[in-house]
Amino acid sequence: MSFENTFKNIDGILYKDAGCDSELDYAEQISWMLFLKYLDDLEKTRKISAELKGENYDYVIDQEYRWTTWAQPLKADGKVDENAKKTGIDLIEFVNKRLWPYLKKFIEKSPKTIDHRIGEIFTELNNRIQSGYNLRDCIDRINDLKFQTSEEKHELSDLYETRIKNMGNAGRNGGQYYTPRPLIRTMVQMINPKVGETVYDGACGSAGFLVEAYNYLTEKNKNLSATDFETIQTKTLYGREKSPLAYLIGVMNMILHGVEVPNIEKDNTLRTNTLDIQESDRFDIILANPPFGGKERVEFKDNFPIKTSETAYLFLQHFMKSLKAGGRCALVIKNTFLSNSDGAKLRKELLSNYNLHTILDLPQKTFLGAGVKTIVLFFEKGKKTKNIWYYQFVPDRSLGKTSPLNENDLADFRDLYSKRSETENSWNIRLSDVDQNTFDLSAKNPNTPEEAPLRQPNEILEAMASLDKKSETVLKSILDLI
Repeated sequence: MSFENTFKNIDGILYKDAGCDSELDYAEQISWMLFLKYLDDLEKTRKISAELKGENYDYVIDQEYRWTTWAQPLKADGKVDENAKKTGIDLIEFVNKRLWPYLKKFIEKSPKTIDHRIGEIFTELNNRIQSGYNLRDCIDRINDLKFQTSEEKHELSDLYETRIKNMGNAGRNGGQYYTPRPLIRTMVQMINPKVGETVYDGACGSAGFLVEAYNYLTEKNKNLSATDFETIQTKTLYGREKSPLAYLIGVMNMILHGVEVPNIEKDNTLRTNTLDIQESDRFDIILANPPFGGKERVEFKDNFPIKTSETAYLFLQHFMKSLKAGGRCALVIKNTFLSNSDGAKLRKELLSNYNLHTILDLPQKTFLGAGVKTIVLFFEKGKKTKNIWYYQFVPDRSLGKTSPLNENDLADFRDLYSKRSETENSWNIRLSDVDQNTFDLSAKNPNTPEEAPLRQPNEILEAMASLDKKSETVLKSILDLI
């Protein structure tokens, strides 16, 4: 059975369960089972590797709570022991009353370890599957998914990405999980991360930016040394996410794409006071699409020099302070940032101490389910802004669920990015031409072709009369031939 059919069958099982009622619930339940199955496979691989070196391996998970003990118990010959499988109420009670409390205790382990990640995941999530028979069916199907070969991981990662995309249309703020991948890949490509640089997303959601940065680094550098690969795996990609479900999905997404132990912290980024950010806390590259609105705790405003109730503006300040000197950032934000009066101080700070060199203007419906217009800010730390290159993406169709953003849509932007050429859709402005009081950056495209002037009513009537005469002549010619 294909991986895709396995996922569909699990969805069908969860659809029948009273505890799961949305795409988000399905993703959550599949993810924690996938994670434990992956963890078991990872421990097996590490044990074999240690034995080949003549070393002992200390398991992270105790014997009783390993996947091959409770989920898929094995006989001495390595085959599944069907008689030892728990199901029904026995399985539910084991998962809820024994497995979950055991995994929660890992939160007490050292931070930034796989042990601590386990605790972070299971501290705030719950098993929502109410029927032990449904849970048994799901586990048996999850067990068919393999992580051994690169082809298997690639297929699984593609299916998982599709699931995340579907979550963007689900309830419970599903949109926080998915930024269109063609946009992410374009942002990563333009920022051009290099091996040895650090990449950070403080609002990482499903970790799309970190995954694409990883793909870019590993695919661009085909002949990576073992040292460079280890650097990319362990010392390059960093993220933060406060939502328990998004955190789990982000960790699982990175794992499926090849990052064994993702450096994602489960924390609210806005809790950090910008005055406390030290040089060791800064990064070479920041890629992000932070949430917008005013849903954060009021006291978090005190952590930032420019007070605002707009969450995205707080994140922008955090990212500005978190860049190393010479660091590069690409950030998605609402286009109202360019002109809103409550963003004037922040725009002044950005233009005075950072080089905001590019603004990509996106149309509505770039993000499925979101009606707001967005832009992407590209800036560097350490230089004052002198010139800004604008690019206005004008699609040849109405974007939407059946016609989403694709790779070709932004090809012209990618081609012109380094050239900073002026076209019908792109133009440059000098900072000296910007109002020095409001710092309004909502410049209108000066290169838009002028529309033909509307015709006067008498001109339209004359044209219609002329067409009628031509039609009459053609019709008469046809009749003469009959």
